[in-house]
Amino acid sequence: MRYIKWLGIVAFLLLVIACFLPWIAVAGPNISAGGMDAGGTNFGKPGVLHLILGVLFLALHLIPRLWAKRVNVVVAALNIAWAVRNFFILAICRGGECPDRLPGFWLMLVASVLMLITALFPDMEPIEKD
Repeated sequence: MRYIKWLGIVAFLLLVIACFLPWIAVAGPNISAGGMDAGGTNFGKPGVLHLILGVLFLALHLIPRLWAKRVNVVVAALNIAWAVRNFFILAICRGGECPDRLPGFWLMLVASVLMLITALFPDMEPIEKD
């Protein structure tokens, strides 16, 4: 396996870790919200979709077929779109209270970008036709 496969696996593991860490903290009402724990907000569990897309990404990442690599680009793009959506929805200022972005939030974004990069550059040998 080349390093790009290992980078994809590490990115998936970082995403799983980030989903269980707190993402934002609001100082006024003392609220901390993360991917799997909304903590007194109405955000639900945005980390669940990250985990579903991450497991699908990992499965497709390890299958050595061209169709799997193509579908994996779509899955990674959906994952990064969900990450950007979470970035704008969760970290916006509401009612004069601006949440602090915690390291788990940034780790989720970095892991999603790494997953997209590894999906765009798969570990495939070119097929030569005679």
